[in-house]
Amino acid sequence: MGFILLSAGCAIGIGNVWRFPYVAGSHGGGFFVLFYLFFLVVMGVPVMTMEFAVGRASRKSIIRSFQELEKPGQKWHLNGYLGMAGNYLLMMFYTTVAGWMLYYFYQMLTGKFQGKSTEEVGGMFQNMLASPQILAIAMVIIVAAGIFICSMGLQKGVERITKIMMSLLLVIIIVLAIHSFTLKGGMEGLKFYLLPDFQRMKEAGIWETITAAMNQAFFTLSLGIGAMGIFGSYIDKKHSLLGESLNIAILDTFVAFVAGLIIFPSCFAFDISPDQGPGLIFITLPNIFNEMAGGRIWGTLFFIFMSFAAFSTILAVFENIICCGMDLFHWSRKKSCIINLVAITALSLPCVFGYNLWSAIQPLGDGSTILDLEDFLVSNMILPIGSLCYLLFCVSRFGWGFEKYMKETNTGEGAKMPQWIRVYVTYILPVLLLFLIIKGLIR
Repeated sequence: MGFILLSAGCAIGIGNVWRFPYVAGSHGGGFFVLFYLFFLVVMGVPVMTMEFAVGRASRKSIIRSFQELEKPGQKWHLNGYLGMAGNYLLMMFYTTVAGWMLYYFYQMLTGKFQGKSTEEVGGMFQNMLASPQILAIAMVIIVAAGIFICSMGLQKGVERITKIMMSLLLVIIIVLAIHSFTLKGGMEGLKFYLLPDFQRMKEAGIWETITAAMNQAFFTLSLGIGAMGIFGSYIDKKHSLLGESLNIAILDTFVAFVAGLIIFPSCFAFDISPDQGPGLIFITLPNIFNEMAGGRIWGTLFFIFMSFAAFSTILAVFENIICCGMDLFHWSRKKSCIINLVAITALSLPCVFGYNLWSAIQPLGDGSTILDLEDFLVSNMILPIGSLCYLLFCVSRFGWGFEKYMKETNTGEGAKMPQWIRVYVTYILPVLLLFLIIKGLIR
């Protein structure tokens, strides 16, 4: 259970909450959800088993795992360096966004939003972004807390805290979803979200709906940077990896699905469009909570849920980063934690300053920020390229090889990967991943 919650915590992040519901609603509701589930099973789950298999067979972190399993003279471990770059790059902006969640939790808890007009709530978000002090302090709290928990070890620190956080997260989202059902007009939001609407799908574009579902299903599982592999290295041989991967995919999907049950009824009850991404979380929802009976309580619960979702990912990636330092340089856990506390804090500052002191830097065009560039590099390049490398390593005779991958995946009790899947994962799945890479780069 600890392993499932740790791995699901890595996969469950803020994208589950502000991206999945909106994309589902704007791409045909139930039709999108069906496509999403299909691609989750045919793309996400197989690659997850591969990352777990490499981790469990090697008992090492991302760089050393390839070195352990590759044949002499091969260079597969270079993908490990790309993956580690992805881990650091992800944390360079994710710690800042997690800091936003934590600050909003504090604001909601202390009643700072009460009595504020719509414009004033929007102004509070802009004021937060304009303040390097607020963003830096919140980010440092997140980094320090994450490193401190990791310093206590996997079981006493990361696993114990993640179990508590994920259990509370699941309880909180169910409570929030039930409350949303009771809002007047909320049922219209549920219909918009869940009922298959061919006309809406047609307006978005049938091909666009399919590719959006493929994109969401793949990226939701945080594959390709070894974050799952490090937990795979801790799994015993009692459970098959396909069964574990399916459990994690189900839990990740459950959180994304229930997030929609919270957001759509709330938005429709108060006649607000649910298509604003981050603005939905930091401007629209605080306004909704202001108008709700007991809104301060519901808002506080929502932002502690968002903080848990973000922090669970941070703990998982920090564990991967810290273990890599221990594997590569033979540092003690304590030394790796101290070095990475300084490194991640320093590396996160450009994202913090990108909204204020360095706001003139707009790397992807007018209105873009340093965060947008970091997110683009991780989401559109490192995650899919890293996943393709894991896939080719596991199915190619020039890598680890399909037979060794299958033996590792099917060791233990639980669902087994069928032998006939070889043709699919060798010839079809690589093409789908290449499509995602190309689509991401030309967006």
